[in-house]
Amino acid sequence: MSDPLLASAKSAASGLFAQSARMRVVSENIANASTTGKTPGADPYQRKTISFHSIMDENAGVDVVQVDQISRDETPFETQYMPGNAAADANGMVKMPNVNMLVELADMREASRSYTANTQVIKQVRELVSMTIDLMRST
Repeated sequence: MSDPLLASAKSAASGLFAQSARMRVVSENIANASTTGKTPGADPYQRKTISFHSIMDENAGVDVVQVDQISRDETPFETQYMPGNAAADANGMVKMPNVNMLVELADMREASRSYTANTQVIKQVRELVSMTIDLMRST
């Protein structure tokens, strides 16, 4: 059986990795929120989504989270009238990315909060380990 403090740190570290991957996907979506196709009628940037799953780490004896997959959002594209755009069709309509900035910003905020919570766990584990070592030295 492994040390519960180290198991907690391992679990939190997997959470840090997962949330940083989530922030990267959200950042890509935000950066491409207005990226249209290059030719008339071409599809624009398609929003990415990320999903996770938990697995049992046998060595640590704890569940850890991993990225399951990064996929494309199949929500339909909206169109805007922009006759001067290179991606405009014969009617002047341009397909716009299916990125909703409010959703992306909420997702980024949630990922940031989860990341912060996981770093707090690691800091607390480090402090507890340090306190334990100090206790052992004084006896």
